[in-house]
Amino acid sequence: MFYIYCPHCEEHREEEEFHAAGEAHIPRPLDPENCSDKEWGEYMFFRTNPRGIHHELWVHSVGCRKFFNMTRDTQNYEILEVYKIGEKPSITSAAAKLPAQSKVQEGV
Repeated sequence: MFYIYCPHCEEHREEEEFHAAGEAHIPRPLDPENCSDKEWGEYMFFRTNPRGIHHELWVHSVGCRKFFNMTRDTQNYEILEVYKIGEKPSITSAAAKLPAQSKVQEGV
């Protein structure tokens, strides 16, 4: 079992209190009424399933019931960051692949 930090409750809780809700940062079509069936189907059902760094939408279903985003490495289940909806992730897949020494030099 691992603990997940809820950015709304501001505490770490057991993973059983949370549920994954899919891929994060999926833009909703601007005019859903006029989308083709293909466009709407792609929005609703097609998601990436990368091996490595992935941004996910989660909900604290047993706690505050609020949604938030998580950046996670799907190869080893490591949680890299947690942030509220509307905030941008500080970690991208390209930045996560850099060696630790390169990350330190970037911040200088």
